[in-house]
This record gives sequence, C-alpha cells and structure tokens, in this order.
Amino acid sequence: MNIEETVNLAKQLCNSLKGVNGKKAEIVFCPSFTALSTVNDLLKKINATQFKLGAQDVFWQEKGAFTGEISPNMLEEAGCSYVIIGHSERRQNLGETDEIVNKKIKTVLKYNLTPIVCVGETYDERQKGIRDVVVARQVGSALEGTELFGVKRICIAYEPVWVIGTGQAVEPEDAEHSHHIIREALFDLFPIDVVENYFNIIYGGSVDSANIKAFIDRENIDGVLVGGASLKADEFVKMINEIT
Repeated sequence: MNIEETVNLAKQLCNSLKGVNGKKAEIVFCPSFTALSTVNDLLKKINATQFKLGAQDVFWQEKGAFTGEISPNMLEEAGCSYVIIGHSERRQNLGETDEIVNKKIKTVLKYNLTPIVCVGETYDERQKGIRDVVVARQVGSALEGTELFGVKRICIAYEPVWVIGTGQAVEPEDAEHSHHIIREALFDLFPIDVVENYFNIIYGGSVDSANIKAFIDRENIDGVLVGGASLKADEFVKMINEIT
C-alpha cells in the first residue's frame, strides 16, 4: 500500500477498534517504511495507545555507508517498537540467511525494538520430513549469541512457507506441534524462566476470522502474524473481536 492507502486503512482500524483493551490484545501495525512516520503521527493524534507500530525489515548496522538501508535507530525515531526480521519472502526472494537474521536481531536488541523473528519450512522440506529439524535450526541460528536483559522481548513467528498467500492455513494442532519444537529449541538456548517471560511464539500463514480462534485457543500459540487479511479492515476487525 502507498501512504494514502495505509493511512485510510489505519484510520478505519483505529475507529473500529478504539474500544479494544490493549491489555487483552496487543495489536501491532507494520506498514511500509514510507508510511511509518505518518501512521505514527496518526496514532499520536488520536491517542491510540493500545496500538503499536512495527517495521517490515531492518538493517544490521547501526550506521555507516549502506545506501538504501534502514537502521534500528531510524525505526525507533519513526515511532516503531517492533520490527519483522527474516520474513520468508526476504529469505526466498532476497537471499536472506540465518546469519543475516542473527546479525539483525543482535543489533535490534540494543534499541527499544522487539524483533518478530520468522521461521518456517518450505514445501520440499516438509515433504522430506525434516520440518522439525529446519525450524529448530533456524531458531538456534537466529538467536545464537543473543542476550536478553531488562525488559527485552523476542517474538518468534512460525510461518510455514508453503501456505503463505494460498488462503489455506495448516491445522491448528499441526501449528502447535511446530510451536512446541520452537519452544524446545529455545530451552536449549535460554533458562526456562527466560523462555517463559521473554518470548512469545505466534503463528503466521493464511490466518483469517474463520480460523484465528482455533489457533489462539491452543496452549502453545501466543498470537498471530496476519498477512492478506490485515489489508481488509472489516476482516481484521472481525479477527480482533474473535480473540477479545
């Protein structure tokens, strides 16, 4: 979406969801870079404190000669408190590796930004029966050498690559299995109390108002990363109402 389209959508969502309790559901808008400051100004103007702002990507260097890249401090300045890292589209189309994801997470954690780290298997990897191995490896590689302190948090988003954009989500129990694998991988890296208090694990992949409740009701699924359904105000409002 361009800036005008993004602002119109944000206004619709804010008006429709102004009664939502921010303690019951944490809602994060992640528009394109060009619309971040404008949406942030809108949220401030209408005092929509129950909504947070996030970016769709970030660069791993804080400053330097990296023409065209967006640094964490730029995102913070634009009003962001979240940033998506390692989305499957970036991994597939732009060659983003586990090493790059790891660099980005380490840099982001120096700022007041919560990374939403995407992991998930391709169709071929699933067919070969190595889904669990792939997902666990991605989690381990992404978080290797990271340190959590203070109020730092990390959100892991399980998004099976092969269902994104298809309109067909995996079964909730299937998703919960992968969430369990992710949690086990986190236990290999951090103490139990850190995993329980500093991590959220959410599901992404063709989530809509018809299936969101089935995912949210699962013990190991803490939330959702919404794709195409978030671009339709009525549909997104239905989703929020389903879980609040």
